[in-house]
Amino acid sequence: MVKAVDSALFRETLGHYPTGVAVVTAMAEDGHPAGMVVGTFSSVSLDPPMVAFFPAVGSRSFEHLRTAPAFCVNVLASDQESLCRRMATGGAGKFDGVSWRPGPLGSPVLDGAVSWIECTYQDVREAGDHYIVLGLVHELAVERSTLPLLFFQGGYGRFSPGSFIATPDPELIQAAQLAETVREQVEDLSTELEVNCGVLVKIRGDAVQVLAANRGTVAEPFPLGHRQPIVPPLGAAFLVDSTVAEVEEWLGRAPDDDRDRRDLYRARLDKVREGGYSLLAAEPHLLRHQQAALSAFELSDRLPRHERAVRQATSELAELFNPDLLPGELYDLASIVAPVPTAPGLPPMAIRMTGLPASVTAERIESWVSRLKQVAAAAGTAMTAGRG
Repeated sequence: MVKAVDSALFRETLGHYPTGVAVVTAMAEDGHPAGMVVGTFSSVSLDPPMVAFFPAVGSRSFEHLRTAPAFCVNVLASDQESLCRRMATGGAGKFDGVSWRPGPLGSPVLDGAVSWIECTYQDVREAGDHYIVLGLVHELAVERSTLPLLFFQGGYGRFSPGSFIATPDPELIQAAQLAETVREQVEDLSTELEVNCGVLVKIRGDAVQVLAANRGTVAEPFPLGHRQPIVPPLGAAFLVDSTVAEVEEWLGRAPDDDRDRRDLYRARLDKVREGGYSLLAAEPHLLRHQQAALSAFELSDRLPRHERAVRQATSELAELFNPDLLPGELYDLASIVAPVPTAPGLPPMAIRMTGLPASVTAERIESWVSRLKQVAAAAGTAMTAGRG
């Protein structure tokens, strides 16, 4: 015998699980658009592609929808709460003033939705006081890459992912305070070499710029507080004293698990450990590609598919990372990074030079590296003293 479950407790318990919010639309048999809000939309199958939603058995809105041969699931964006509330009302005027266009099968596609999936009915069957509606997917698209609207504990909301501009964090505040102890040295280096210099700190899986001295002639693309995911081969300067587990975690951020690529990243890390610095050659189209991926990632509030694009674009820089410097050759560099030798208990830190002139000799680069390492070593001493 099944134990009776209190309905209020059932709703409260499941209310702690957030759900996405969608509007299912159709052109009903009477020629008018029909729609209903659902928080029970789910993918079901990839082959064949099928989705499902679960309307109440007594829903008049679903009764109207069911007269159409096809329907469209519109995934609402986090800024569409007012549209959601409008579509949740009863009556025939819920589409008044709502912008939409017909999909390939004729179902209304709502303007501003994150994505839409147009289907025909595959099956409809009762399950307790709800229907299970299976839809066979015919057409679908992502309209805009933004955060979806969520329903949680009786209210609407959205995800709150990290931002490219770092928010207050105990480790970050500590790193910024330590960076201030070496501001004068970093600014002097920027002025002396006529390049841009910044102090970076590793906060979990991101590199954050906590100090900037932009005395170079080239504009600095990274503002103070800029946060960038650490993806191989970048970030090696933070790992010179890392454990095997930390290196494996870094390697795991690559877009694939290819053995040859992992070996390449390990070799690049070993070179940074041996030399005490890293170089990134300037290949304009690859750097633009990565910067575009980073910008799209930021504008999308760090959505997963944009993070994957960042990882892929960053991994494409592997052949540009730590090139051999040959006497007499000229080089274009995007950056030089030297780790700061900090005391145990402090987050990994580094100093980065950007805004470098083009067509520079190996000898001149080596002189820059020498000065950068001197400043990084002095910074480590000053930060350790500053901590005490």
